[in-house]
Amino acid sequence: MFQKVLATFGSGGAKIDARLLDRTASPGRPLHGEVLLAGGEVDQEIKGLAVTLLARVQVPGTDKTEDLPFGTQHLVGAETIRAGQQVRLPFEVPLPWETPVTSVYAKPLTGMAVGVRAELDLAAAVSDPFDADAVAIEPLPAQKRVLDALSRTGFTFREAILEQGRINGAQQQLPFFQEIRFTPSPRFASAFSQLAVTFLASSSRTDVVLEVTKRVRVSKTGGFGGRGQDFLGMFTMKPDVNWEKQLEDWLDQVARPRGIFD
Repeated sequence: MFQKVLATFGSGGAKIDARLLDRTASPGRPLHGEVLLAGGEVDQEIKGLAVTLLARVQVPGTDKTEDLPFGTQHLVGAETIRAGQQVRLPFEVPLPWETPVTSVYAKPLTGMAVGVRAELDLAAAVSDPFDADAVAIEPLPAQKRVLDALSRTGFTFREAILEQGRINGAQQQLPFFQEIRFTPSPRFASAFSQLAVTFLASSSRTDVVLEVTKRVRVSKTGGFGGRGQDFLGMFTMKPDVNWEKQLEDWLDQVARPRGIFD
């Protein structure tokens, strides 16, 4: 009886180990892995076992972050795990098309925390065991083209963040969005302080949202300075449109002076 009591507090109880079988993944594709469920020193009742996609996002207006789930796959319902029993459970979790990019050409993006967490729901347990693994998510071909185009133009990667909320006027599915931020190229350095790219993909289209923070120009007499202005642009990548030129034309237009003050 004493061993059963200890098991409810996690001592000698069932354990799980989640492993990813895919070295890399992409939005809109399934992510494959397996969970090893190992029985403890006594038989235990299981209420459920699931794997969940999690993303660490910034809460707007604060310095706080929150781990938000954005996809769950249930593997086991109510069962009994016998003492010493070992069960290997494969899983396949579909990644939403808006899943954030965490790696480009096998190089991790600074600031990203996206992963898969396996959670074992044990009856009468005070603390349910869980195991988490980070996921390397590479951009889709269309997304790589945008990132490559910015790199060729001289923009350099600064950081990536996930922000809770929605972009006005955009077709967005997840309750958060990713910003991949760049330091402007020498050509635009005098006009911009930052450029951010957000990808909103679906099975039929890829929308690209661009946010440029424009430096504030001041008058020769002193004028007003301070924080830059944000300009938002959005276009859909289509095979019959030269979107690289469209992107460059938009940046040129935003960079153009608009009078004494920008």
